[in-house]
Amino acid sequence: MTSRETASAQQRFLDGLVQVQRFLASETVGYVVKRLLQGALTLLLASALSFFIIQLAPGDYLDTLRQNPQISEDTLNAFREQFGLDRSPIEQYFLWLRQIFTRGNFGVSFIYSQRPVTSLLWERIPATLLLSIASLVITWAIALPLGIIGAVNQNKLIDRIFRVISYIGQGMPALIMGLLLLFLAQQLSPLVPVGGMTSINHADLTPIGKVLDIGWHMIFPTLALSLVGFAGLQRITRGELLDVLRQDYIQTARAKGLPENRVIYVHALRNALNPLVTLLGFEFASLLGGSFIVENFFNWPGLGRLVLEAITAQDLYLVMASLMMGAAMLIIGNLLADLLLKAVDPRIKLSSIQ
Repeated sequence: MTSRETASAQQRFLDGLVQVQRFLASETVGYVVKRLLQGALTLLLASALSFFIIQLAPGDYLDTLRQNPQISEDTLNAFREQFGLDRSPIEQYFLWLRQIFTRGNFGVSFIYSQRPVTSLLWERIPATLLLSIASLVITWAIALPLGIIGAVNQNKLIDRIFRVISYIGQGMPALIMGLLLLFLAQQLSPLVPVGGMTSINHADLTPIGKVLDIGWHMIFPTLALSLVGFAGLQRITRGELLDVLRQDYIQTARAKGLPENRVIYVHALRNALNPLVTLLGFEFASLLGGSFIVENFFNWPGLGRLVLEAITAQDLYLVMASLMMGAAMLIIGNLLADLLLKAVDPRIKLSSIQ
């Protein structure tokens, strides 16, 4: 290698170091590090609060086993010692916290043959994510166009129709919507499945057939989640867009003779997206939570059913792991919402976001 090539390589290396230093010193990296540290403290406090609130419930998992006359008291005492239930709540909490930091172990499930709760959660996450993301896409695909059409045609017939639909959607409890769609699925059976995620012969299908089979089973659970969720987003979209359309710069753009579509979709809608991006962050936080009602109605093998069973059986460590996962998703969702807000509107300073 010649001296000129060596000098060029050294210069590229130095330029790379300068870029890395600029990136690490940037506002975004500092903000992310700050929020992650705050999130870690929040998780610690939330875990302690949740653990002791759960302990306030009368009894424990072994109360269910006591109802079985075939289980002796010696066996119950052995289980109590094995699960750490013979210790004080404070000792239980710090033992649980220590095994998380030292081994990454969130404990074992009492009701699922002492399986690690982490493996149980990872088994159910894909089903819940699939259902939740499909519902999120459909919700936004319905709500955004309806909100835009309502704002553009304010107080006209179509706007009034959409407003009535949104009022009905917001006033419809998820329980009632789930029951109605479950009844409809029963009436349409066997054209559509009533429950479950796959058919009996799912394992014998081709890869494309398996995908279609799962999609076929997703129809009614996804509708149940989407029809309840779109109404609020539609009203927020309409309200925010109407507020932006009244601004002076929109009137100026129209006075310059810009096409109405450009005024709405380029100038107005972009500025109306900021609150919606924040809302998207909260919806991301609820993705893994799924819906207890929908998953139970349609026998969907997701986290909702798993957590409900854990709460009913007082499966302490499974409930705690689920709560911590939900809290972590909330923190990550809020952080992503702030970063998306910065990407949508570069004028926003991350330091001003609380």
